[in-house]
Amino acid sequence: MMKSRIKKFLADISGSIAIETAIVAPVLMIMTLGTFEVGTIVARQHELQSAANEAEIIILATNRGATVEISEIKEIIRSSVDLTSEQVTVEREFRCNQSNGKTKNKGNCPTTATISEYLTVRVKDRYTPVWTSFGVGSTINFAVNRTVQIS
Repeated sequence: MMKSRIKKFLADISGSIAIETAIVAPVLMIMTLGTFEVGTIVARQHELQSAANEAEIIILATNRGATVEISEIKEIIRSSVDLTSEQVTVEREFRCNQSNGKTKNKGNCPTTATISEYLTVRVKDRYTPVWTSFGVGSTINFAVNRTVQIS
């Protein structure tokens, strides 16, 4: 009699869908959340790269005769990707002759040196994914740099 009850219990499949759902649903939800967060991270990186490309195009246009100040370039980039002034920098740099390093002051080069001029655009941002609240991972720091030679 006990054997027949055990066989009957093991053969009973009612409620198995509820148990399977209880096991699979959380995994699917976590995967969905992860997919959304990774998509957000990739999209933000792409936005920042595009902003740096936009800055490069503007800088090259100024090299061909258009007039735009560094502060205007910074403001265009800042507003296009919704960043603060501290997150976007545009700096003028100089290279003396064929030296490896650059200087921010043109006067540091010898008077006989061939001076190359560059504009460097730096775009920074931070993103904290939801999964960090579960103790997984940490805040993601984005940093995109573009250096454009203008002379």
